Amino acid sequence: MKFTTRVTTAGAAIAATALLATACAAGGSGTDGGAEGDDAAQADGRVAVAYEGGIAVLDPETLEVIDEVETEEFTRLNAFGDGRTVAVTTSAGFQMLDTAEPALTDVVFDATTAGHVVSHHGKTVLYDDGTGETTILDTDVFADGYGETPEGQTYTADAPHHGVSIVLEDGTLLTTVGDENSRSGAVALHEHGDHWDTEAANDSCPGIHGEGTAADEAVIFGCEDGALMYQSGEFTKFDAPAEYGRMGNAFVSDTSPIVVGDYKDDPDAEGYLLNAVTLIDTAAQTYEVVELPDEVQYTFRDVARGPGDLAYILSTDGQIHVLDPETGELTDAFPVVDAWEGPADWQDAHPAIKVNGDIAYVTEPAQNTVHAVDLTNGEVLQSVELDGTPNELAVALG
Repeated sequence: MKFTTRVTTAGAAIAATALLATACAAGGSGTDGGAEGDDAAQADGRVAVAYEGGIAVLDPETLEVIDEVETEEFTRLNAFGDGRTVAVTTSAGFQMLDTAEPALTDVVFDATTAGHVVSHHGKTVLYDDGTGETTILDTDVFADGYGETPEGQTYTADAPHHGVSIVLEDGTLLTTVGDENSRSGAVALHEHGDHWDTEAANDSCPGIHGEGTAADEAVIFGCEDGALMYQSGEFTKFDAPAEYGRMGNAFVSDTSPIVVGDYKDDPDAEGYLLNAVTLIDTAAQTYEVVELPDEVQYTFRDVARGPGDLAYILSTDGQIHVLDPETGELTDAFPVVDAWEGPADWQDAHPAIKVNGDIAYVTEPAQNTVHAVDLTNGEVLQSVELDGTPNELAVALG
């Protein structure tokens, strides 16, 4: 694999300060922890980019390709939450990528259909869609390195389904409810010895999908007709303005009560491009749909939260549009990539954005390129051209 670096004079100065600062910033909403232990465990994490048959590990400052590892044709990447590890979803399950080494380790959490990975308040939770099993791990479980696969606490749903789980600060397990044909809602559980007691339940969230945790530990799930919130022991349902108003992904900041969600109101629409967002104020308990300008279209990979708790939408017009969740207004736009079209299939490579601190990492599959962008001014700080086409993206920085 090769790399090229294109930096303006101003960009070089910013890169030396902003990118160094983000190496110590939190890696996302609700994540914490850090690597301790042997020399390898003390090293900083990096950026991982999946392409067909492999994963490239990039230096977060220069975007230099540090190393590559071989893997399956298509893999999904999720930061584990410890500032170093990436969970790679493969046909065998969740395999751990050590971005500091870097190396694809022998640590594999078996799963028939590896799904969501959620890190929050010192716990990282893996969900197996094929069995309905939730595996709960300490986020710092690899602080002393990657030896044997650690055993985590487990919970198995009544029926397998495409689900997600999260563990809250007080130990509450929130997990979705469904079966192979449908999904209906979520339950809040507490462990007592060899069983789990139900604290609260809600079955008014058809097609429940995804999760995000806002300020004051307000957890939002998406529904096909709105959204479902859990906070302080209670569920609250938000209804979409349309009979079908699907939210499937929540983009959050743990310092903001407002959740930005994707939104689709036509169940028969072809493709994966979306042209509206939901704004859910978990404190005021309000739900609003904001229609975007025609040229601002995006997919589930193209929204992130960043500086100032703002939302950043990587649109098909090639720009990152800045959305103020407080007002629902677009306040700025930064040109980054060439204009692009939506994917024919969700797995197809198309532009993606991940944010760490003030820096956005953006893929441009049409150019086999990854960019680092300063979100405070829109400056493209670094760009790297890969031999493979970038698809999935994960940022494992402490």
